[in-house]
Amino acid sequence: MAKLTAKQESFCLAYIETGSASEAYRQAYNCKAMKPPTISVKASELLANGKITVRLEELRAPVRKRAQISLHQHLDDLKRLRDKAENEGKFSAAVTAEVSRGRASGLYVEQIELTGRDGAAIQVINAEMPADVAATLYKEMLGSS
Repeated sequence: MAKLTAKQESFCLAYIETGSASEAYRQAYNCKAMKPPTISVKASELLANGKITVRLEELRAPVRKRAQISLHQHLDDLKRLRDKAENEGKFSAAVTAEVSRGRASGLYVEQIELTGRDGAAIQVINAEMPADVAATLYKEMLGSS
């Protein structure tokens, strides 16, 4: 187990519960004098901390293990639906079911590349990134244009 301060551990538990790094930061730290962008940056910095990352993975491990059973069943159900649609000549539905299987398996990762005024990439936002971090990056990009 990663050695964390009490506030860092509290942040990790709140992050697992809420899914929001900013909200987790508000719950774990005194933020009364902080503006929302500052909270978002501080929360992002915590998420980038290696000890925090390790602890979050430790907390997620049992949930992921349980989810694998339901993921396996979900994939089987989608395969069954795909096969049924294909056998009935409903190819659009079959393709949709197959794409859904791919997304559930993690084969497709949607991402957005933000560019600056010069067209150079400044940040890639993807589905794995916490929503509040992605939103902050997106707002920063809009503010810089």
